[in-house]
Amino acid sequence: MIVSVSDKRSGNKGSSFHRRVVRIIRKIPYGRVATYGLIAAMAGSPRAARQVVRTLHASSSKEKLPWHRVINSKGKISLKPNFGYEIQKAMLEDEGIIFSLDETVDLNCYLWKPE
Repeated sequence: MIVSVSDKRSGNKGSSFHRRVVRIIRKIPYGRVATYGLIAAMAGSPRAARQVVRTLHASSSKEKLPWHRVINSKGKISLKPNFGYEIQKAMLEDEGIIFSLDETVDLNCYLWKPE
């Protein structure tokens, strides 16, 4: 990994993209969702949705991120049944998010649109 001079000075060895992703995820409001691609684009790398997944996997617990508010561009939870799907769905439902019969979230209604 390449560490920039500013990262060395601050003692932070994470990439600036990683830090931007963490900051963005923290801002997703209660009762709203964001997509991996939206977060990647907001962090300056529109094609880095998979890197957002890696950031969530590596940092959700450590950074206390609202990981459950991040879903895919089809409005679906990407986790598989018995591997976190039910937990994420329950957490979103607890925030008032309603799933359709095909297990999707209406992005027109629930997608976070930061100003």
